[in-house]
Amino acid sequence: MGTRQTLAGEAGARADDAMRPHVVVVEDDDVLRDTLVAPALRDFGFRVTGLGTVRELDRVLDVDQPDIVVLDVGLPDGDGFSIAERLYRQSRVGIVMLSGRHTQADRVRGLSNGADAYLAKPVVMHELAATLRNLMRRLRPPARDVPNEPVWRLDNQGWCLIAPNAVSVALKSHERAMLRVLLDEPGEPVARDVLIAAVGGDEQFDPHRIEVLVYRLRSKVAKHAGLVLPLNAVRGSGYVFTM
Repeated sequence: MGTRQTLAGEAGARADDAMRPHVVVVEDDDVLRDTLVAPALRDFGFRVTGLGTVRELDRVLDVDQPDIVVLDVGLPDGDGFSIAERLYRQSRVGIVMLSGRHTQADRVRGLSNGADAYLAKPVVMHELAATLRNLMRRLRPPARDVPNEPVWRLDNQGWCLIAPNAVSVALKSHERAMLRVLLDEPGEPVARDVLIAAVGGDEQFDPHRIEVLVYRLRSKVAKHAGLVLPLNAVRGSGYVFTM
């Protein structure tokens, strides 16, 4: 039984991981890449592969198609501007460039070569994560709803959750704030830090309060609407509302 549970847990973890947008970070500064950028992006709900050279990037692209490549301009075996242009011409990946070169000419060159965004170093991780999310919305537009297909939604004022069976569930302020964020990105994992910020939490906020909030909201919906709320934990990240 223990072995079956372990295998089931591993399969679930792989499934959760596959749901996350795959971001390849190409940065030759090992410390910046492996101790700051990659861990932070994982905390924000992304699946991250860290690389240090263009050669390593080409090897990954031979066997996989990531969603987004975060590309340093100055790499030891290639020019980031040229690599961005090649990626733009040969693939459909999103491209975000990071660089210590802050001039307007550099930004224009990067964007003209195919980059979707050009961010200056030192990068602010919340800004990078927001840029990646916005880019993912364009790369993976949500499927259009089948006409008249019932879905979960907030009412116009946002104080009631409307279930697919048309039952309204009244919300408290924290529930409303959390659901607004989750329903803005249906099917996409939302990091716990983002949910904590949404409900007005600070550095002293106990992350377990989010778990309690989710549990109580699920129970409330089950009691009043008779349905299971499709709000699920994403292992090691946060939560996803699957609609």
